[in-house]
Amino acid sequence: MFSFFRRWLPAKDEISKPKTAARQAVEMLRREYAGEPFLEKHVSKDPIEQFSVWFDEAVAKIKTDPNAMILATANSDGIPSSRTVLLKGYDENGFIFYTNYGSRKGKQILANPNVSLTFYWPELMRQIHIEGIAEKVSEAQSDAYFSKRPSASQLSALASSQSHVVESREALEQQLKAMEKKHGGGTIPRPENWGGFCVKPNRMEFWQGRLNRLHDRICYQREDNQWKILRLAP
Repeated sequence: MFSFFRRWLPAKDEISKPKTAARQAVEMLRREYAGEPFLEKHVSKDPIEQFSVWFDEAVAKIKTDPNAMILATANSDGIPSSRTVLLKGYDENGFIFYTNYGSRKGKQILANPNVSLTFYWPELMRQIHIEGIAEKVSEAQSDAYFSKRPSASQLSALASSQSHVVESREALEQQLKAMEKKHGGGTIPRPENWGGFCVKPNRMEFWQGRLNRLHDRICYQREDNQWKILRLAP
């Protein structure tokens, strides 16, 4: 019996194995934030307008994926998951992205529409966090966006059952070839289970990195159909 339990114990050298240099250094990773002051006198009364100001600056100054955002969802049991998606539009109604409705995130949103979005632009020392309710956009809006996608991306959307298990990379590529053969050269239809979600915000927080970790945090909270502006401690 003693030998049975020993198989489940880590070897002595594994217990005493020193940390790698990278693991030792991780707690020392640090940068100083020296962003411009972000004070109440600087902010717009409307959070979408304030988002537009910051987003325009990000597009102008950041070369790669300034529209990347972390989408956090939770299933019907409240178990969370997150992933990076791309913002594809915004207006006074909210923030739009597109996906396969049968994907993991799509199913979770349809079961629990409470989501959050986070933009982080380290070059600008800025972050925007958005909480709200996700709803499907109209089929006409999804059709309009899908028609603007490159044909290769359209075919990939048809070929991929997003988030489902696939036998192999080869099987996936064979499915793509089948879609190319079926639709190549003609109009490629939007899959019925592919389209947009619009996240209608009820809370938006703008974070500006400042010296000595005394950051500026301005929060817009929707109350009685109006936005209340609050400053939060860093």
